[in-house]
Amino acid sequence: MSPCPVIFDLDGTLIDSAPDIHACVNAVLRENGVPLLSLPRVRSFIGGGVEILWSRVIAACGIDPVHRRDLVAAFMARYHDATTLTRLYPGVAEALAELAAAGHPLGICTNKPLGPTRAVLDHFGLAHLFPAVIGGDSLPVKKPDPAPLRAAFEALGAQTGIFVGDSEFDAETAAAMGVPFLLYTEGYRHSPVADLVSHAHFSDFAALPGLVARLRAQAGDLRPAPQPAP
Repeated sequence: MSPCPVIFDLDGTLIDSAPDIHACVNAVLRENGVPLLSLPRVRSFIGGGVEILWSRVIAACGIDPVHRRDLVAAFMARYHDATTLTRLYPGVAEALAELAAAGHPLGICTNKPLGPTRAVLDHFGLAHLFPAVIGGDSLPVKKPDPAPLRAAFEALGAQTGIFVGDSEFDAETAAAMGVPFLLYTEGYRHSPVADLVSHAHFSDFAALPGLVARLRAQAGDLRPAPQPAP
């Protein structure tokens, strides 16, 4: 079987960034004299991008929404290069290396803003593996709209492929685009695994290359689309 494109979500899929996001949120709250939030509470707000994160923080803390713009700006000033507390999930680096060695084109499709996305990929030495990176501010819409995922595949010269993610947003995005979805179960989802539509799920990244190979064999032609002659 020939290789096929594999696009990944980032937060909750390849990285556990919740501790850094939590620290940035609480730094802003502390600065404004607002009681701090717990890590599990902030983790439960992650997935829809910065605007949804702060909508949930503002609601949880009873903050007047008139302050939203300033709070988001203060958060982004810290968040842009917040990597100190972020960790790769176990086995991620090895699985990505195995997929790349097998010839699979790799990409990122995340609701995380593009600047912090590139910063964390650089921090972990992974940027060279992902020629296609679509962030939450790359397009006017975010996941679960399928446009960002479609853009990621197109950046790899493909019309389709496999999407790997951890959340309801990711499952809905894959379904909206009609591409196979692999669910990482140790991320930030809120629903039971059985409630998310996926072609397979996994808790150990050592299983991912085999799942990609099996799905590739079952799904037909997922090769990059031929490019027009110059």
